Amino acid sequence: MVEIKLHNTKTRKKEVFTPIDVNDVRMYVCGPTVYDRAHLGNARPVVVFDVLNRLLRHVYGEDHVTYVRNFTDVDDKIIARAEESGREIGQITSETTQWFLEDMAALGAREPDHMPRATQYIPQMVTMIEELIAGGHSYEAEGHVLFAVESYENYGALSGRTVKDMIAGSRVEVAPYKRNPMDFVLWKPSSGDQPGWESPWGYGRPGWHIECSAMSYELLGDSFDIHGGGNDLMFPHHENEIAQSCCAHPKGDFARYWMHNEMLQVEGKKMSKSLGNFFTVRDLLDGHDGQPPVPGEVIRFVFLSTHYRKPMDWTVEKAVGAVSKLEDYLRIIEQFGDLEAAKGAEPDKKLIEHLADDLNTHSALAELEKMANHAQGTELATGLVFLGFFTHDDLAKRVEKIRDGKASLLPLAEKLHALRLQAMENKDFSPVDEMKNQLTIAGVMIQMSKDHVQLAPGPNFNPLELEALK
Repeated sequence: MVEIKLHNTKTRKKEVFTPIDVNDVRMYVCGPTVYDRAHLGNARPVVVFDVLNRLLRHVYGEDHVTYVRNFTDVDDKIIARAEESGREIGQITSETTQWFLEDMAALGAREPDHMPRATQYIPQMVTMIEELIAGGHSYEAEGHVLFAVESYENYGALSGRTVKDMIAGSRVEVAPYKRNPMDFVLWKPSSGDQPGWESPWGYGRPGWHIECSAMSYELLGDSFDIHGGGNDLMFPHHENEIAQSCCAHPKGDFARYWMHNEMLQVEGKKMSKSLGNFFTVRDLLDGHDGQPPVPGEVIRFVFLSTHYRKPMDWTVEKAVGAVSKLEDYLRIIEQFGDLEAAKGAEPDKKLIEHLADDLNTHSALAELEKMANHAQGTELATGLVFLGFFTHDDLAKRVEKIRDGKASLLPLAEKLHALRLQAMENKDFSPVDEMKNQLTIAGVMIQMSKDHVQLAPGPNFNPLELEALK
């Protein structure tokens, strides 16, 4: 069996991954708060942990992995959006949840086995809060229930922060009813026009942190293998998850391995609306601000070109390079690949070894480049599908499109070949150069040899530019 090594935030080192149960490898990843379109930064953990999900299923078996990613559908941001728009909260969350699923599918992400919504697990959250109160880890104050961080001696171990550091400059809500500034809300009161549920502490709603603890416990148990998310969640969200989960279920380990992806930048700067470099995944997919649409597989390629633990810089240059690279791969598959054989083939062992080394996707892509350089079209097709760039059906359609394009260009290839033969006789190559220039403008790839000319549509193929040549 392939040995997987993962960098464990909990221990701050790379470790051999040993699942609790090889027949049920369990992973939980924090999902989105659904009140708007997912921005580009939201998509990075989805793609990162989608690759890990694919690797785990390859190593342990398709039916031996349980992957959970939640939706936060009760939150102050959602309430604010409803108040601003005049729409029902349920309408907003249903719509934005579907948007998220569609946008992530466009990036090649498979849907997790379970996608729980916070509002579906309110009773489980209430039960967990009751257990925390009974254990002396939580207290009631002015209609709120708060977790007492001093009751958990290992608080701060994940992020490596002292309590003093955590208070300074952190997202800590100061309130007079708190015993300790670090104590966080498990349950808060709701007014009549806000979403809420009846509880032992009155009409209210859960705090943000308790939902993931309750849902992961319900779906994965008190001990599971991997917990993932962006490193912006390490504190306070993941720190709070650990504290409340370990106190509510002290016999369990909660998550054994913690994985965090680094943040995303745009053209070397933090993505920000004030800087004008903030955009959603849908903006890229559809095209925005006069920019052409960016295919989902191109976004995925740019993401995977950088190791998940390093900051990722999205640039137009990288996107343009990815478009060209993927088009090259498709042409190699069309010319040298066997798509039927690729369907039943195992991905290259070296590619798997790179992924098993703490998800080294950069090296995995380098392995695809080697396959392309050696015209290993079948292996290249298998690797692309395994990494989530295409499905087999999508790949077949793209390859067929290239073949159709080459067939439509065949008369022009014959014309260029004839011009070249004539030029070799009369030593005047200007007609050949003129036609090649027009073909290049139209986005046609040209391959010429002594005996033949081959034309194929390139990434920017525009058949309208060819009308003058027909």
